[in-house]
Amino acid sequence: MNRSGAHYKVVIVGGGTAGISVAARLLRKSRDFFGRIAVVDFATKHYYQPLWTLVGAGEVSKETTEREEASVIPHGAVWVQDAVTELEPDDNAVVTASGTRLHYDYLVVAAGIQVDWKKIKGLKESMGKDGVCSNYSYDFVDSTWDAIRHFQGGEAIFTNPNTPVKCGGAPQKIMYVADDYFRKSDVRSRSAIRFVSGGTSLFAVKKYADALQKVIERKQIETRFKHNLVEIVGEKKQAVFENLDTNEHVVMPYDMIHVVPPMSAPDFIKKSPLAAGDGWIDVDKHTLQHKRFANVFGVGDCTNLPTSKTGAAIRKQAPIVVQNLMSMIQGKPLSDHYNGYTSCPLVTGYGKLILAEFDYELNPRESFPFDQSRERRSMYLLKKDVLPLFYWKGMLKGRM
Repeated sequence: MNRSGAHYKVVIVGGGTAGISVAARLLRKSRDFFGRIAVVDFATKHYYQPLWTLVGAGEVSKETTEREEASVIPHGAVWVQDAVTELEPDDNAVVTASGTRLHYDYLVVAAGIQVDWKKIKGLKESMGKDGVCSNYSYDFVDSTWDAIRHFQGGEAIFTNPNTPVKCGGAPQKIMYVADDYFRKSDVRSRSAIRFVSGGTSLFAVKKYADALQKVIERKQIETRFKHNLVEIVGEKKQAVFENLDTNEHVVMPYDMIHVVPPMSAPDFIKKSPLAAGDGWIDVDKHTLQHKRFANVFGVGDCTNLPTSKTGAAIRKQAPIVVQNLMSMIQGKPLSDHYNGYTSCPLVTGYGKLILAEFDYELNPRESFPFDQSRERRSMYLLKKDVLPLFYWKGMLKGRM
C-alpha cells in the first residue's frame, strides 16, 4: 500500500531480513505501532539467501527459498512498495523513486547490501554461459549447479572480492561441495581447483581459519590471495585478476568459474548525510544508533559495523535496535549493547559443516557444548533443515 506524503512514527528502509525483523518486533512490543510503521521496499519477492549455497550444490531447489514479499510484511505495518532514492535526515524524511516524500519520527535503515555486478567487466554478458556462474542471485544460482554437474575436468576457479560480502565464508562453501562432486563424478583427478581471493586469508578468526586450512590441504585446493577479479573474457574463457600488491593484471584460464561480485552500500546511502566515509551507514557499534542523527538507527548489511554481514548477525542486532528505539521513545538511556556477534555456517562438503560464531574481538562465541571448528553432519542438517524454519516461522515473526 502506498501512502503519498504520509507521516509515520517509524519508517523502515528495506523489507529484507533486517527490516522485517525490526518491524515485527516493534509490533509485538506495542499495539501503538499498528498503522504507524512503514516498511519501504520495491521488491515483490523475499528470499532466504543462506540456502543458495545448497541450491548451487544441487541439494535444494531455489523455489523453496522464495516467498511473496506481501506474505512477510508484519500485520500492522504499512508496506510502501517503492524504492528509496534519497535520505533527508535534516528534514526527517525519505524520498522514493515515485517522488513520494515520507516523514518520520524515527528512521531505521535496513537496506541490505548492493551487489555490483557491473564492476567486473564482461561478467553480466558471460553469466550462465560456458562455465561462468554465481550463487549471488536468484536468477543465476541454478547456473552454479549446471556448471558443477557438467564439469568434465580442467581449471575450476572460485573467486572472492576485496570488498565486504554477504557472509564472508560463502565464497568458499560452494568450492568445497564442488570438490566433493568432482570426486563423485570421477573428474577430480584431472582437475585443478583454485581459490583466488582479493582478501588476505581464508577467515578472520584463527580457530576457524586453521580448521579451513586443513580442509584446503585435504582437498588439494590452491589458494591465491590479494588477487581481485576485474574482468571475464567469456569468448576466451579467461579471468583477469588484479594483483593488489603490484597492480599488475594476471590472466587465468578456466573451464568453470564461480564468481562472487564486489559489493557495497546501496548508492542512495553512499550519497546521503547518513553515510560514513566508506559509504556505509555510520552507527555506533554497540547501540546501533546513528552517530550524528539521534533518531536514526542502522541494522544489518548496510551499516559500517565491524563484523561479518550475515543473517545471524541481524538476529542479534534487531532486538538491540528495537529495545534502544523503545528506550529513546520513552526518554530513557540506550542501555542495550551489541557485542558484534555473528555466525557463518561453513559448509565444507556434502553433509559437513563448521559452525563459526564469534564477536567483535574475533573471539569464538559458540552455542553448542562441543568444538564447532570440527566438521559435523549435525551442523550441516542444522543449516539445511532447521535454520530455514527458524527464519520463516521465528525470526521474521519477531520471535527469535
